[in-house]
Amino acid sequence: MQIKPMIRNNLCLNAHPAGCAANVQNQIEYAKKNLSPENNSPKLALVIGCSNGYGLASRISAAFGYRAVTVGLSFENEPTEKRTGTPGFYNNEAFDRRAEKEKLVSITLNGDAYSDEIKIETAKAVKQAAAKAGIPAKIDLLVYSLASPVRTDPKTRVMYKSVIKPIGAPYSGKTLNMMDGTFGVAEAGPASEDEIFNTVKVMGGEDWQLWMDALDSEGLLSPQTRAVAYTYIGPELSWAIYKNGTIGKAKEDLERACREINQKYAQKKIFGAWVSVNKALVTRSSAVIPIIPFYISCLFKVMKEMGIHEGCIEQIVRLYRGRLYTSDGQVPVDGENRIRIDDWEMRDDVQKAVTDRMKIVTPENVFTETDVSGFKHDFLEVHGFDVSGVDYETI
Repeated sequence: MQIKPMIRNNLCLNAHPAGCAANVQNQIEYAKKNLSPENNSPKLALVIGCSNGYGLASRISAAFGYRAVTVGLSFENEPTEKRTGTPGFYNNEAFDRRAEKEKLVSITLNGDAYSDEIKIETAKAVKQAAAKAGIPAKIDLLVYSLASPVRTDPKTRVMYKSVIKPIGAPYSGKTLNMMDGTFGVAEAGPASEDEIFNTVKVMGGEDWQLWMDALDSEGLLSPQTRAVAYTYIGPELSWAIYKNGTIGKAKEDLERACREINQKYAQKKIFGAWVSVNKALVTRSSAVIPIIPFYISCLFKVMKEMGIHEGCIEQIVRLYRGRLYTSDGQVPVDGENRIRIDDWEMRDDVQKAVTDRMKIVTPENVFTETDVSGFKHDFLEVHGFDVSGVDYETI
């Protein structure tokens, strides 16, 4: 049976198993080529949110680049008779198959990362994986990379839902449909106080702190533990809907949590915790954030022309090699103790070129002056479609 992408309002509702597997394989080969085990590289990694995007690239890089034992956690839907599984389901399957083939110890869990129950189950899995590999049950790399729109508080059982809205004033901005290259205007009313609170509860740092406490209570942290969570800042043109909006408030809370984690654990039980500011990339959600598709399409065009474009796996390899696991053991940070691997995106010459490009784009030249085709390709690839080498006519 052929599987074709089902696109509705810039969301893809299905996934292709073979395409997802090929995408995972491509990332594995890149990690193997560009990373190798070092004295201070991780031996046991836990990736919370391991199935897509930066989380998947983080687990692939740790396992196949550094040969680390990995435990991964995500919440995925299995395929049924009527519909495919989620992309992450197939990504996890492909990861585990390749790990087994290369005799790498890996355990993948499917469940609600926000629940107390899965935290207990994950701690058991970490100990089991360590025992199987014959190494101490001490996590030396913890990646927190969740991207869920909802969260149920494990104590109160209240469900919170996040929103992508501006704060204080309505937002109106140009947006780009990456499927056909047409422009439109995206509008969003200002968030209420409840919506801001809800978004922080879902996407902020509270759960990261709960994970650190849970792992510490099981004796799984060590002076070698490096913990990292991911964020995005972006250019000023996106701040009304992103940095200064509900998402930005949640990311501020993530940085608050990072500071508190360091105050509580650093110099006692962990090497350190950081928020890594990453580059703008195509994810399952970025296509529906106003202005972002237009900005990314211009950004990709500029960075590809300059020879400095990166995808998820390239970003994470550079994060590991040039930030978290440097030869001298130091972790380079900015003035607010954040890791910056958005440094190439935010270069003055890149941002000027992107701004200039956005000013000249019209419906007539959108396919030549932007990389909307590349945006579309990356969006489809995330779901296992448009992957080179996959025969979509027969499967």
